[in-house]
Amino acid sequence: MTRRTLMLVVAAIAAIAFTAGAILANKMISVEAQEKPGYGAAALAGERVGQDVDGPYTVDPNWPKPITALPGHEKWTYGAVESVFAENPNRVFILERGEIPAMKRPEEVPYPSVGPSISFPVAQVPWRNASVGPVTSAGNPMWKGALSVDARWEHCIVVVDASGNIIEDWTKWDKMLRRPHSITMNPYDPEKHVWVVDDQGHAVYEFTHDGKELVKTLGTPYEPGEDEKHFNRPTFINWLPDGTAFVTDGYGNTRVVKFDKDGKYLMTWGTPSTPPDDTRPGTFHDVHGVVFDLPRHRVFVTDRSDHRIEIFDENGKFLDQWTTGKPSTPQFLYKAADGYLWIADGTTAKIIKFDMDGHLLYEWGSEGDWPGALWNVHGMSVDQEGNLYLAEVNNGRAEKFRPRPGANPALLVGKPVYSAWK
Repeated sequence: MTRRTLMLVVAAIAAIAFTAGAILANKMISVEAQEKPGYGAAALAGERVGQDVDGPYTVDPNWPKPITALPGHEKWTYGAVESVFAENPNRVFILERGEIPAMKRPEEVPYPSVGPSISFPVAQVPWRNASVGPVTSAGNPMWKGALSVDARWEHCIVVVDASGNIIEDWTKWDKMLRRPHSITMNPYDPEKHVWVVDDQGHAVYEFTHDGKELVKTLGTPYEPGEDEKHFNRPTFINWLPDGTAFVTDGYGNTRVVKFDKDGKYLMTWGTPSTPPDDTRPGTFHDVHGVVFDLPRHRVFVTDRSDHRIEIFDENGKFLDQWTTGKPSTPQFLYKAADGYLWIADGTTAKIIKFDMDGHLLYEWGSEGDWPGALWNVHGMSVDQEGNLYLAEVNNGRAEKFRPRPGANPALLVGKPVYSAWK
């Protein structure tokens, strides 16, 4: 065999080996993509396109139906949507701070007299903040009563079905509410009572399941304070299985208040932090979200302005903390039944998954006002079908996200704890 022939044989063998290797590698990638959900870090196994803009979800752009569909409200839309809670896919509560005028985005207008490159509204960013104006607080000195040019204090609580139709309105309570902040149910309550935290009302209300009766009030409505009978702008509530409740109190105060199942005051903990970025244990700036970790009997609390989550035992003993990253603002805290913790971050516009020890696992979200974009998410809920609901204060809307077919289940926000009801 000549040297030239030998080189040709070696080259041929190398080519065959390379081709076989490529085929085998492709098969391995294909198999690996099928066997390893999220292969390549995408929400869909083996996906080669897309950016996971909506994470493992597809947004429903027609949910909920607009308030303009209601008789007499043709010129109005949702105000700052503070909270959302899904009892089930056909009964989803939306809590908002009244209504604001329905408007179309105006054309961008340059202002060269102000300065170069100045225009309004900037085409690439949201143009209206639903949280700014008289509906920031009912009874604002600039606006009183139920109706004005700028706002309408109605439909603070509505209930919608799976198609987004408004099937219930709780307008009988509008006059009682001042700045409703969150709405939820106790998963351990077989009667499925509905709880509303009203921060400017300085009270927490418990309603019957149908909303017809007010059965309990924590705090003294319309009177701020810092004792056993008063709150100063409370924010959220969460429970132990026996009905013991923890209320974050909140914007005016800097504490967590503990009550027994009958609403009797038990204790409180927390002291003011020193902004900015005070990380001393047990201090708070904005005491916001609160959840209870049943397996290890720990209370998780978001200290929003200090960019962290603090962990305590049931009696307020500090156990641990972790940062959510500066300049993040962890708005909402959600504990899934699968044992993972999620936050909605107002500053970064991200939905973020952590393990219970604070390790970052996944995040998604983009700031904007198009369907699926996020702007100041303040509430989060998941129904029995795995649909995710988000409440956006600044965008003035609730959004419904359906799991994408084939999405990695590890990247979906887990379903909540269902104990006394499903």
